[in-house]
Amino acid sequence: MTFEEKALYHQIHPLKLATDIISTFPALYLLWQHELLWGLLVTVIPSVIASYLLVRYANLEPNKQSAFGQYIRRYMSRTVEAVRLLGLVVMMVGAWYHLGWLIGLGLVIIVLGWLRGIIIPQRKGEQLWL
Repeated sequence: MTFEEKALYHQIHPLKLATDIISTFPALYLLWQHELLWGLLVTVIPSVIASYLLVRYANLEPNKQSAFGQYIRRYMSRTVEAVRLLGLVVMMVGAWYHLGWLIGLGLVIIVLGWLRGIIIPQRKGEQLWL
């Protein structure tokens, strides 16, 4: 498996998904308390460690062969990744300014990024990732 494939398929590994989801809650809490450095560290460090370990050591072939793997191969472009990151940033700004609705909006942006292929299906022959 190439590095590019590993970079793609590690995103749907249960450990990566759990790390990102679980670390978001304490990060948002810390940002709510205006602990910028700690909030950013809690957001970034667990995610980077999980990504490194998965790309370096995990067998991601089952992820590639899964239905979810086929879905992200078709629809997870760099643009969609940027949309997901934008959603996280919106959530973080919402936490900083104590705006619950902005946290919710960020979550909606992230979910819409993951659902891009369902909301706007790819045209026949269009290749988004590899």
